[in-house]
Amino acid sequence: MTTNKPKNTDQDLLELAAKAVGYSIWQWERDGSALISDPTIRWNPLEDDGDALRLAVKLDMIIDIDTGECATSVDYTTLLGDFVLCEGHRFDPYAATRRAIVRAAAEMGRDKPWPTQPNGQSSFFWRAAQ
Repeated sequence: MTTNKPKNTDQDLLELAAKAVGYSIWQWERDGSALISDPTIRWNPLEDDGDALRLAVKLDMIIDIDTGECATSVDYTTLLGDFVLCEGHRFDPYAATRRAIVRAAAEMGRDKPWPTQPNGQSSFFWRAAQ
């Protein structure tokens, strides 16, 4: 990403969520998944329940799934304070919960610097799928 403007594409959300937990994105796959840290690890918490749960645990999120109200809320903390983010379930409460987790993680990553390599260069870079 070249600007600090908030962006809303899935790839932008995943970039910031990866940044929040210190993952380096090696490459983007055609299906929207990222290869992180080591090109053998496929990561997409927007689609994978396990990736989303690991993201929430690593970032110490509090998740409230309210099927009666058809919404998931996530409590999270950034450098600016404590926040609550809500995502409506629409037709898929599982997808909405994953998206709420990734959106909260993206907000947490927005203010963090990119992790650096021992040579001092940013460890974030990406290559398009071949």
